[in-house]
Parts: sequence; C-alpha cells; structure tokens
Amino acid sequence: MKYILIAFAFLAMSCNDRAEDAHAHNEDGSHVGEEVPRTGYTIWTDRTELFVEFPALIVGTPSRFAAHFTVLDGHLPVREGSVTVSLIKGGNGIRNTADAPSSPGIFSSSIRPKEAGSHQLVFDIETPTLTDKIVVDDVIVFASIEEAREALGTEAGDDGNIAFLKEQAWKIDFQTAPVVSDTVYDVINTSGVWMPSPGSAKSLVANADGVVDFAMDNLTEGTPVKKGQLLMTLSSRGLAANNLGAEIASAKAKFQQAKSEYDRKKELYASKIVPKSEFEKVESDYLVARSNYESLSSGVSGSGKQVRAPFDGFIKSINVSNGEYAAQGKPLVSVGTHKSKMLKTQVTPSSGLTMENVQGIWFRTGAAQWKSVADAGGSILSIGKDVERDNPLISVYAQVNEEVDMPEGSLTEVQIAMGNAKAGMTIPVNALLEDYGSYSVITQISGESFERRPVKIGKRNGENVEILNGLETGEMVVTQGAYQVKMASMSGSTPAHGHEH
Repeated sequence: MKYILIAFAFLAMSCNDRAEDAHAHNEDGSHVGEEVPRTGYTIWTDRTELFVEFPALIVGTPSRFAAHFTVLDGHLPVREGSVTVSLIKGGNGIRNTADAPSSPGIFSSSIRPKEAGSHQLVFDIETPTLTDKIVVDDVIVFASIEEAREALGTEAGDDGNIAFLKEQAWKIDFQTAPVVSDTVYDVINTSGVWMPSPGSAKSLVANADGVVDFAMDNLTEGTPVKKGQLLMTLSSRGLAANNLGAEIASAKAKFQQAKSEYDRKKELYASKIVPKSEFEKVESDYLVARSNYESLSSGVSGSGKQVRAPFDGFIKSINVSNGEYAAQGKPLVSVGTHKSKMLKTQVTPSSGLTMENVQGIWFRTGAAQWKSVADAGGSILSIGKDVERDNPLISVYAQVNEEVDMPEGSLTEVQIAMGNAKAGMTIPVNALLEDYGSYSVITQISGESFERRPVKIGKRNGENVEILNGLETGEMVVTQGAYQVKMASMSGSTPAHGHEH
C-alpha cells in the first residue's frame, strides 16, 4: 500500500510540472513554444535611414526595438547621441529613450503598449551633428497574440531577396540614392582638351637689371607657391653700370629736391606771389620724381629687386638660371594656377549647337567623376559660328573656376546638353551594373534586403542616367557597394545577424 501511495505522489508531481510548463512565458510575454510575429520598417529622410524590426505590438506585452540609424552622407552608422521611441494614440502615449547606441548604429529600447488600435510610432534622434524625426503612421497594437498571428502570420519565408546586413554595409564604401524625377536633355558626346584660361597664368619679367638669385633651392617647374612668396631677387651689387642701388639713391635725391621746391612754390602760389603756370611746372616735376623713386624702390631689399608670386599656384616655367644676369624686361618665371582652366571641345556643324540652345556641359574629372561646368563655378564662354577648310568643326569654349586635377593639354570626356528638357526618371550612373550590353541595378527593398533589377536606360546626362523602365520614383538604388551585394547573392547562404532585432 505504501508503494502505491508513493507512485501516486510522483504522478501528481509530474502533472503539476507539465501544467507549469504549459503556462511558461517567454521574455516578450508569449508562451513557450508560441512564436510572436514580427514586423519592421525602413524609412529614409534627407539625412538618415531608419531600419527597425520588432515583435508585433500587443497590449501589456513588452516589445524590444533594435533601431538601426545610418547617416546617408557616407552611409555610416550613428555612433553617439540618443534615440527616443514614442507610441502615440489620440494625443496620449508612452515613450522610451536610449541614451546611447548599444553598438555602433543600433539603439535598443522597449515599449509595453497599453491600448489596442492604430497608433503613431515616432523616432526622435539627436546627436552632436544632426537632429531628425521619423514618424510611422498606422502602426497597429493588437489585443492578443492570437490576433497578431491572424493578421501578420508567423512564417517569414524566403522572398528570394538578397540579405546584406547593416553591419556589412557599414564596414565598406557603401552608398544609396533615390530614383528621382528630373529633367533630361539631348546630349552630344565628345571630348575636350584642358587649356590655361585667361588670368590663370602670369609671366613675371625683370623690372630692373641685375643678377638672378633664387630664393629657394628647389625652385623647379611644378613647385607649389603661395601669394606673395619670394621667388628670386635681382641683385645689382658689384655692377659698375646699371647699379640699382645707385639709381635708387639718385632718384631719391631728385625726389627730395623736387618735393622741397614743390612745397616752397605751393606756399608762394597760395599767396599769389608766383603765377599758376610756374607752380604747375614745379608740381609736375615733383609728381614725376616721386613716381620714379617709388617705382625703383618698390620691392627692393638691400641692393636687390624682389620677385614674388602674384597668387597661389605653381611654377609653370623658369626662363633664367640661378646666377644669370637679366636685363630689364627679360621674362624670368611664369606662375600658373589649377583653380581656373579653359575646356575646349569641338562639335560638327550639323549638331546645330548655339549659345541659345546649349543647356550645359559636363566633363570627367581626374577621378573619373562627372561634373558640370556650372557646378564648378564656371560658364560657357563661346561657341564658334564658322569653320575652316582644314578644320571643319565648331569650337566650344568653357571656363572652369575650380581646381581641376588634370594637366593642361590632357583630354577628357565631355557631354554637351542641348535642346528642350523633358521629364524623366534618373539615377546616378554609378548605380548601373553592365553584363554584355544589358543593365541592372541593386535596389534596396528594406534595410537589409536587396534585389537585383534589370533596367532599360535612356540618355546619359553627366553623372545621371535616364531610366526608361524597371524602376519607380522613390525607390532606392545602391551607387557604391553594389558589387559586394551582388556577390552576397551568389554566396548561397544568409549571413547571421550580429544583434537582436
């Protein structure tokens, strides 16, 4: 009988254990073995990208958020600052603030909803360099997990998209850009040559006789110089003739003598003792003597005449040797600048290009990036109207008023926009992937989900290309890092998340 009682006791304990297991709860409030459906959003502003995934919002059940914030300029994770998550309905709500990211780019917080229905989910981010507010409308809070499961389902499934985590994108040169509605022009594709623009180079000549003395040991072609920097000195020391020091002393004596005579006659003229003609002759002699003295003494140090750089730039050419005698008027050195250049290109007369229908010019920089003349602070100078027998092309000149990292005489690709603009969808040309004449792009479906999409392109306008079909305005395309996303699609495995979503 004792053994029968013990067996019943063990049986009762086992039933109690099973009953407790059946009512065990997960951290998010669901029962053990009961999967909570998840939801997520990816939203872009002008400055940031928010990607967030979290368990479905259920009344009385905490839901943990892992909000990924990316600064769009450079596509880098937000590394400092705070994020406040607010759940609002009818002017009332609850909020939770993460004072710092749990890891670079990721802010963790938790919300326990109090009321079912449609809410507004607000993310306020504040960092030392930016402040942004992202609002998600019509976010549903469910009354129970059963209601959430019925509305959202539980199976995530394989949608066939490419998985590329934010942590992967943050570690490489990665950038996205939206598909935008823009103006598209007819384009003439040609080439151009870089030339010095008027005022971008200045030749310095000897303004006195003397022996050339370089101010630096490494004065060679290409040497960078600053405005006012001493380049060389013309010294007349030891010269029997054309001695600058003697000429300055003589000019100074004549100037002082003329000034004394001018001051004396000025008082006499004021007292009407000397006639006006006599005073004007003395005044003229004084002004000539002063100008001559100031001209000779300007830029003189010791017994030498100084030659200084007229602006920031570089040495284009040197026409004298160190220690060589240079007569007045002899070219000494030429200084140029990269900050202003002229672009010359040529087109056929049949193109019909005129100053009235030209819309802009794009050129390739040394870094192979497209840039417009207007964005470079320049302008179109002229378009030829006539051609010559040995050169049946029309010349087009444009000035670029910023540093161009290409030497004078080098060639560059050029696009000339002309005619009337039409509306079209455009993306940066860097987003294109080409395979044997066919084009595709990598589109960002959500924060960590991408898709390779075939597209048909139209006209290229500098750094942008027209999209005829395959994309919609507002979609995001990858402009840097597309190759890495493409390789991720070929790996055959989905990378594991390094954080809790």
